[in-house]
Amino acid sequence: MTILTLSTAPRLRTALLAYATLLFLSPLGLGRAQEVLTVQEVLADPALFHLRQVTLKGTVRQVQPLDPYEIPAGSTCYGGYLFNLEDDTATLSVAVPGLCGVPMVKDPDVEDGARVVVDATIQAPSHGGYALSFKGSKIAMDQEGIVQAIANRITPLVE
Repeated sequence: MTILTLSTAPRLRTALLAYATLLFLSPLGLGRAQEVLTVQEVLADPALFHLRQVTLKGTVRQVQPLDPYEIPAGSTCYGGYLFNLEDDTATLSVAVPGLCGVPMVKDPDVEDGARVVVDATIQAPSHGGYALSFKGSKIAMDQEGIVQAIANRITPLVE
């Protein structure tokens, strides 16, 4: 049984508020996006997809676990990883954020060669923000010109 204390209640309230805001602001909620896009469609005009949820499918390549990293709020995140999603048109970098505040050792949920469907939020360059990388875990996207997908859900592709 978990007992809420005065020190955990504000964090729970903040998490619930963030979740409710996400559901309210997202027209898709947590449901699957309607149309599966190709990677090339996203890369051709990343600004069009900036901070939008898209659905992509392809093959996982170059899975690389991230070392624990710190977010601006001061929490350390564990279990994050990066991979490339490759389809018949192009390849896109995908980041899977770690779980913050809970020290753990966790293997990536995907392996090289797996066919997957990824629901992700696109982050385009020239809009500010940061991308997860091995260059200190966070790099300024504008400096690097990176288009990155932040995975919200990854499911095996059943063909």
